[in-house]
Amino acid sequence: MGILAWLVVGLIAGWLASLVMKGGDSGILGDIILGIVGALVGGFLASSIFGVVDPISGINITTVIVAFLGAVFVIAIVRALSHGRATI
Repeated sequence: MGILAWLVVGLIAGWLASLVMKGGDSGILGDIILGIVGALVGGFLASSIFGVVDPISGINITTVIVAFLGAVFVIAIVRALSHGRATI
């Protein structure tokens, strides 16, 4: 899939994940960036753990779901790791 399609799917996934995972300190822009990372993580996990061939293969509902699950995973990890840290 082209880089532009990855970005679009990541943006959609990050936005959806920010709606589901309310209460974050990173804001919607940070969640969208984490959604782009989550799209990559979701695609990697779907292919390596579940054996899905080409899980992110265009802009469709399956790719958005895979990217969304990856985005939720990444946002949850980032929030768990930064939960006890003081902000300056």
